[in-house]
Amino acid sequence: MNRWKEKSRRAFEAISDLIFPRRCAVCDRPVDRLGQGVCLKCKPQIQYIKAPFCMKCGKQLNEPQQEYCNDCLRRKHFYLQGKALYDYGSMADSIFRFKYMGRQEYAGFYAKDLYDRYGFWLHAVRPDALVPVPIHASRKRKRGYNQAELLAAELSKHSGIPVNRKLIIRKKKTKPQKDLTTQERQNNLKKAFKICQNDVKLSTIVIIDDIYTTGSTVDDMAKLLMTSGIQKVYYVALAVGRGI
Repeated sequence: MNRWKEKSRRAFEAISDLIFPRRCAVCDRPVDRLGQGVCLKCKPQIQYIKAPFCMKCGKQLNEPQQEYCNDCLRRKHFYLQGKALYDYGSMADSIFRFKYMGRQEYAGFYAKDLYDRYGFWLHAVRPDALVPVPIHASRKRKRGYNQAELLAAELSKHSGIPVNRKLIIRKKKTKPQKDLTTQERQNNLKKAFKICQNDVKLSTIVIIDDIYTTGSTVDDMAKLLMTSGIQKVYYVALAVGRGI
C-alpha cells in the first residue's frame, strides 16, 4: 500500500512539473531538468559546509586542526550538536526567497539535499521527532506559512521521522534576529517560547531551522524543551555563517 502511494505521489509530481515547472532554488528560473530542484549550471554555485567544521555547531572552520569555533569555545550551548548544510553566503538569496517571497517549493530540494548529506547522522542520533522552530501566529498569518515547518515536513518524507509542531509555540512576537547583536538576540528571545505538554514522552528531538547564526534561538528552545523532559536536543539548519 505504501509503495503504491509513493508511486502515485511521484506520478503526480511528474505531471505537476510538466504543467507548472519548478523554479531553480539558485537562479529562480524554471529548472532546465525535469523533476530537479536546481539547474544543472547552477548546482556548482552552491557551497556546502565541509570539513573542517565545528564539532558542536557545525560551522565551517578555517584551520584543519581546529575542533570548535571560537563562539562554541566561549559559550555554553544547551543542544548537544548541530549540522548545517550550506555556507550562508552562497544561498542567502535563495533562502530569502524561500522565507519571505513565497518560494515554498524550494523546501523539497532543500530537504533532499539535507537528507543526502546528513541522513546517516540523522538516523544515528535516533530522534523521536523533528521540531521546527515556531514563528508567532500573527507572522504566520501574514506570511502564509512557516518555512521551518515546510522544511521539516519534507525532511520527514525522506527520513520517516515524524514532525511535532505542537510541542513548543512562540507566544511572543520578537524582532527579526538577523539585525541584532548576540546580547540583543538573547534578550529578544526571553520568554518568547512556551512549552506545551509532552504527552507522547519524547526523549530525543532535532530542531529544524533555516539559518543558524549564534545559536540563541536553538539554545533558548533547547533549554526550555529540556525542562519538559526532553533528554537530548540536536539541530539541523539549512545554512550557517563561518566560524572563527
